[in-house]
Amino acid sequence: MALELKQHLKLSQQLIMTPQLQQAIKLLQLSRVELQEYITEELQSNPLLESETTSFRDAESQRLQKERDELLKWKWDAYLETYGQDNIPYYDDEERPSFESSATKAEGLYDHLFWQLRMNDFSEKEREVGVFIIGNLDHNGYFNMDTPAVCEATGCTEEVVNATITKVQLFDPPGIAARDLRDCLRIQARILDLEDTLVWRMIDSHLEDLQTKNYDKIAHELGATVEEVSSAAQIIINMEPRPARDYADEPPQYVVPDIYVVKMEGEFVVVLNEEDIPVLKLNREYQRMMSSDGMGKVTKGYLSDCFKSAQWLLKSIQQRQNTLCKVTESIVKFQHDFLEQGITHLKPLVLRDVADDVGMHESTISRVTSNKYVHTPQGTFELKYFFNSGISRSDGSFVASQSVKNEIESIIKAEDARHPLSDQAIAQMLKVKGVKIARRTVAKYRELLGIVPSNRRKKHY
Repeated sequence: MALELKQHLKLSQQLIMTPQLQQAIKLLQLSRVELQEYITEELQSNPLLESETTSFRDAESQRLQKERDELLKWKWDAYLETYGQDNIPYYDDEERPSFESSATKAEGLYDHLFWQLRMNDFSEKEREVGVFIIGNLDHNGYFNMDTPAVCEATGCTEEVVNATITKVQLFDPPGIAARDLRDCLRIQARILDLEDTLVWRMIDSHLEDLQTKNYDKIAHELGATVEEVSSAAQIIINMEPRPARDYADEPPQYVVPDIYVVKMEGEFVVVLNEEDIPVLKLNREYQRMMSSDGMGKVTKGYLSDCFKSAQWLLKSIQQRQNTLCKVTESIVKFQHDFLEQGITHLKPLVLRDVADDVGMHESTISRVTSNKYVHTPQGTFELKYFFNSGISRSDGSFVASQSVKNEIESIIKAEDARHPLSDQAIAQMLKVKGVKIARRTVAKYRELLGIVPSNRRKKHY
């Protein structure tokens, strides 16, 4: 059989993800902080880009310099009034700030523990083991490694390791370096001098019953009254099950809204928050160099590529902002009642509703609403907050699942703590209010809200 080559003409369409399209999609899903970082990187790598804030005309520069001079003079006068010539601030006793309020950085857990390690009497080997223990605590402040593993890692004997663990467990916060929850509570009970008491025995053998508040069983098995068990349980409840909870080694991250929804003349208006986002423009000097006849071919080609990249970035950023604004306006239209009256009027909403309204694909709406925050008259929310599944009412209408969660939380807050409501009882109460919901759905929403079951919410006294 002979082989031969033939040419065939075929017409077809194909969607290709060009680098420019990939960049536009990437910009669309970036958060505010990520967008700032991305623009900063582009400013550093692309010579055709510059920020409006980095170039000033002479008149503008003079005006700003004058304002700086006046501000500096005002600050210096205020400084002298406050501190005087001796650099010592003048304070009345009532006005003097506390030491804590003047601290610049909160102390982290590891710094706090290492400081105690240095201040206590440890041998060289114990100090080495102590550093290893502190460095291997989990996020709760527990030390989960067994003694042989520590011996192997540090080259120390079991006696040294056990002695060091005992010493570290005396550090602040109480319960640090415990092996587990029971060990953590024992350490705190020992510090409170409660060994060989009802509290100690409950920790030792009835933690599960304590969790379910089965005080009758505990009282029967330990030979105590229910009143005594309840008092001992209150002491245990006031202990800290996670010693590392109050220590954060990283500063908190604050949310800055990407967009504002404000009410003006009876209408909700969407306003983009473009503060701290650099305003980009093309560098004129490099543009003139591109058209210069003396420019080399390689350099001119490089500048030409940078010029096209800069143009596309400017277009992509503008498109991102326009899309964000358009999507938010659509959400405002759907959730107008929520903006006026609050959570109880939040409507069911899915991505397709907004996508059909603005003429975009659902995936685009998903990217736009990810990690974007909006400030409204009802508070600051992530855009995804407004998308909720619907739960039917008895009249055939629907209510947002988030509104139902809020209603469940309100019902539980108002319940009698001695007779907490079961999930079935809550479902019946919602049914009376016209919301059809199953018991298992109530349980699901309750767990999402971080609320424990009724048997663990019960208070005997």
